[in-house]
Amino acid sequence: MTKMSPEQRGIAIPIGRFNRLARLGGVTTAVAGNVAAKGGFELLRGRKPRISDLLLTPGNVSRIAEQLARMRGAAMKAGQLLSMETADMLPPELAQIMGRLRGEAHFMPPSQLKKVLTANWGPDFLKTFKRFDVHPIAAASIGQVHRAQTKDGRDLAIKVQYPGVRDSIDSDMRNLGMILRASGMLPKGFDLDRLLADGTEQLREETDYSREAEALERFAVHLQDHTVFKLPSVHKDLSTKDILVMDYLEGEAIEELESTGQAVRDRVSTELISLTLREAFELRDMQTDPNFANYRYAPGTGQIILLDFGATRQFSRALSADYLALFQAAVASDNEAAFAKMVEIGLVGADMSASDRAHILRLFDIAAEPLRAGGVLDFGTCGLLVHLRREGLVLAEEQVSIHAPPTDTLLFQRKVLGCYLLAERLRARVDLTPLIARYCAA
Repeated sequence: MTKMSPEQRGIAIPIGRFNRLARLGGVTTAVAGNVAAKGGFELLRGRKPRISDLLLTPGNVSRIAEQLARMRGAAMKAGQLLSMETADMLPPELAQIMGRLRGEAHFMPPSQLKKVLTANWGPDFLKTFKRFDVHPIAAASIGQVHRAQTKDGRDLAIKVQYPGVRDSIDSDMRNLGMILRASGMLPKGFDLDRLLADGTEQLREETDYSREAEALERFAVHLQDHTVFKLPSVHKDLSTKDILVMDYLEGEAIEELESTGQAVRDRVSTELISLTLREAFELRDMQTDPNFANYRYAPGTGQIILLDFGATRQFSRALSADYLALFQAAVASDNEAAFAKMVEIGLVGADMSASDRAHILRLFDIAAEPLRAGGVLDFGTCGLLVHLRREGLVLAEEQVSIHAPPTDTLLFQRKVLGCYLLAERLRARVDLTPLIARYCAA
């Protein structure tokens, strides 16, 4: 969930397959009109324009991003997923469209919110509450969060799903795929169909609030002996299929730690990286959405508050063992074992050419270098992500044969990337040696 900003507005969610299709169709038609007009102008000037130059103008980029943000639901969520998982494989302009969606969710106007609450709690639902804040404290692609207090004294965070989101997943994903294919900007051989199919499955899971409640309770058990983390409790008497009711936990945005002491920033980053490794290699159960808004910090206790367990993934024992083997190969500089494990996991194809394999292993070496070096990694100065992105552009320019990895792997990569970005944002210094030693034999 993203904290509310002045740019976010109360805009009604379009409901119904045909209504939502019309919204996307409208923006597609407008973009096509702009392309035709600009293309004709360029031809009159004696130039043969490229379709990418016509399509990805600043006006068209803004139009697509704004319409997806207004629609919310699967269309917006899929854009967010694509912006993070495929940023290094998409052209900068297309990545820009998707990247804008990570912070542009609007919220339901009060009249639409009341309809959702009445449908779930009945017309007299306000009798339960001493206070219910109509303006949300956070909004995202699938729902928004309100603060409330019951008459029996419970201080609550109430997550309300946008109407029609669950029923529009399939059509939204098909329509988004249509826009992406029409752009003509996807890399050759990119398996968009499988990525969208996997995204559809994930979105169905995220719109199942009973599943999220179970995941939240499961993680409370996982972390019951780790007092550094605090999770909200679920209030089942008020939760429904469209509403998830939890404790409201007071804390500050994790990014605000930028201005605090180095020791606090280092400790928080170390704990979150350690948790990610434990989720992958021990618990085999991972919260895969590392949005900064899903972490908060309680200054009074020094605890890290963990929120939003809609995007959880439980890994098989075999897949967890594969991840661990790849991690260990990275630490040991064993590129042969690493490549074999990449093939087994599905990251690359077994029939990859020698030159493509060399490119992939060079990218792997860059990512693995901090693990091999050990010691303290200064995330504020190491520039690892810049090096990886630069090498990723080389892969794209040389048309290295890549394909969309399995969903579990994409989600794992997203969590690792999110941890890195947060540690970088906090300019943290993390001693990797004890973290590596926990999972690698001496």
